[in-house]
Amino acid sequence: MTGSSLDLHGIKVVRTDSEIECDDIDAWFTSRGAELVLLPADIDEADLCKAVSDATLILMCYTTISAKVIEAAEKLRGIVKYGVGIDAIDIPVATERGIPVVNVPEYAEQTVAEGAFCLMLALVKKLLPIHQAMQQNGWIDPTSDWMGNDINDKCVAIVGAGRIGRAFARMAGQGFGAKVIAYDPHVDVAELHALGIEKIHTLHELLAQADIVSMHTVLNDSTRTMIGDDEFAAMRRQPVFINVSRGALVDESALLNALNTQKISAAGLDVFTNEPLNRSTHALAGLYESDNVILSPHLTFYTQEAMQRLTDDTLARCEEILTGQSVTIRSNDPRLTAQHGVVNVRHL
Repeated sequence: MTGSSLDLHGIKVVRTDSEIECDDIDAWFTSRGAELVLLPADIDEADLCKAVSDATLILMCYTTISAKVIEAAEKLRGIVKYGVGIDAIDIPVATERGIPVVNVPEYAEQTVAEGAFCLMLALVKKLLPIHQAMQQNGWIDPTSDWMGNDINDKCVAIVGAGRIGRAFARMAGQGFGAKVIAYDPHVDVAELHALGIEKIHTLHELLAQADIVSMHTVLNDSTRTMIGDDEFAAMRRQPVFINVSRGALVDESALLNALNTQKISAAGLDVFTNEPLNRSTHALAGLYESDNVILSPHLTFYTQEAMQRLTDDTLARCEEILTGQSVTIRSNDPRLTAQHGVVNVRHL
């Protein structure tokens, strides 16, 4: 393990989202003498401000690290997102104070793509209702209720052709013989063509061709609710809709309407604008009763292999911050790469 002789006595580390088990990360700090404070994801902002007031390091996953939180942390030397998305961190305020912000973007690329592909397969093959019918009846006959579809020769549309989107595209195209198209304004035609992916220049044009739509783009101001009523209306082929990226990419009231009006035939969802889901008060509670929807509790990243990679990379970034080294930025997200010249970062 990295930094075996590192002495962290006198260092306070706050890790939010304590519901996520990170035993190896926690043990790394405590075994070196750090004071480790674990806080739940839904902690009140005022309580979080108090907790970080004398913290040297914040580790977070989903909890909002607002300007008030950053300003309250007078001793703060770094913020580490143990995961990918950074939209919950006020990076400009951190940068203004010279506090590096870093994420772990590469630990689950293949893992999350596999999770998305699993949801797609289960929906296309109607595995969930078939399983439920078998559980209830013991056997079913091959009637039209249970007829699935092939992926071979279907049009699989990727929204966002980054690392995870490309892994998903490879599985669908090279693995299953689908035609793969993608919408991503930041990737050129030749680069996608070399991967066997056809670039489509407008989102609506992409959606009109799709038998399957899979979301793999980052969440920022330009992508928030990028899939709404107009986009679902553009889906002419009643596609299967998959989202393992960020819930807020989708207008969820429009998603409900698209399911109710059969603009999409099925949905596999691992992410939601407001998490966690619940059966009583959540806006999407009705989806629990839908046999053409698979709900996953934001767990497509959660495998033994991915969590080990997450642990190793998270601790490497923490050690860099705590020992005053250049902080490695592995992400291409401009919100992180823009830290050059403001804080001591090293971009790979």
